[in-house]
Amino acid sequence: MLQDIGAASIDEIFEQIPEEARFAHALDLPPGLGEQDVVALAAGLAQVNQSLDNLVCFLGAGAYDHYIPAVVDSVVSRSEFQTTYTPYQPEASQGVLQTIFEYQSMISALTGMEVSNASLYDAGTAVGEAAIMAYGISGRRRVLASRGVHPNYRQVLRTYVTGLGIEIDEIVTRDGVTDLDDLTSKLSDQAACVIVQYPSFFGSIEKLGDIAELTHNAGALLIVSVDPIALGMLKPPGEYGADIVVGEGQALGVNTGFGGPFLGLFACRKEHVWHTPGRLVGQTTDAEGRRCFTLTLQTREQHIRREKATSNICTNQALVALATTVYMSALGSNGLRQVAELCFHKAHYAADSIASKRGYTLEWNSPFFKEFVVRCDRPVSEVNDRLLEHNILGGLDLGAYYPELAGRMLICVTEKRTKRDIDRLVEALP
Repeated sequence: MLQDIGAASIDEIFEQIPEEARFAHALDLPPGLGEQDVVALAAGLAQVNQSLDNLVCFLGAGAYDHYIPAVVDSVVSRSEFQTTYTPYQPEASQGVLQTIFEYQSMISALTGMEVSNASLYDAGTAVGEAAIMAYGISGRRRVLASRGVHPNYRQVLRTYVTGLGIEIDEIVTRDGVTDLDDLTSKLSDQAACVIVQYPSFFGSIEKLGDIAELTHNAGALLIVSVDPIALGMLKPPGEYGADIVVGEGQALGVNTGFGGPFLGLFACRKEHVWHTPGRLVGQTTDAEGRRCFTLTLQTREQHIRREKATSNICTNQALVALATTVYMSALGSNGLRQVAELCFHKAHYAADSIASKRGYTLEWNSPFFKEFVVRCDRPVSEVNDRLLEHNILGGLDLGAYYPELAGRMLICVTEKRTKRDIDRLVEALP
């Protein structure tokens, strides 16, 4: 190799790196191992980890421990799907296009919107893309984002709009939901959009009808970030007048996976379809009249001239979107509603049980879905350490994101949690 690149030595390759920045001695590595020994070593290291296979999980905050039917992994592990990427010769991949089309159809139905794109990276990027889309539609440069939107999503939003001259103004929350008085005072003819989460980051259910009326009266667009499981029983945002609906699709049949890969849901009204990021798959007929699928709209800069593109999103989460499609197909509307109702009732049983224990009270009385906030009479870190001793993964310490909520814990209860799990949690609380 040295001869081919015209270098006399390894040192010559790295001579541009200052001497003081180089690693001056040999790496302290063990001797090489055979395959069997490597497998045994890796297995031993893996056993040091703790996972949701051996912990009872009451942590949510954007990544949820829902049950995944076996059919999901069975389908997505097929070789013709595992290698999917952006289809550069899309019409040659009719099976992949059909799965994306079915995904779009289901997301549109679930959210109550007219159009869904072929997915984005995650909810954070979907929020950022939605805000830029609202700016492109309205020409306005002010975004109002509720503090009830996931703090990570709001951070991604700030990163997205850097350099565009877009101003972000945050709306305070009251009782776990967007404060309508604060929203009213900050709305103006300069607002491009209002962004809320449904349910909010705290698990409370927003009054979308009131928010939509205030938003549209100011000529702004309403962007709603959803928990798709909640839409199994809650009225979809589209029926409240939402203009763009985004969300995290991980709950629909995708493992938590150490934080990814996840799936960005993105749906909107048909009138705004030309402003959507990514791509859309459509259904048509071929020259012989047979049903077929095609990439109907491709607005990303890899497909069209950069100045005409709506986004530089370079791919979609095709395999993850397939998993959610299989999940929704397996459950159907009745199954999804049953999952949502189980989450709802079990969460309320847990909330009542925890509130009955000395030293713990519910922060608010507002309606909630599967997450709720508990005030603790001791540091949340101390509570979680005690729970972990009982193999229980406790809730999120909200003080890390909201200083005013120090001493509060965000607890999540999904359909996987049994009455025994919840009772164990309450008993283990210090």
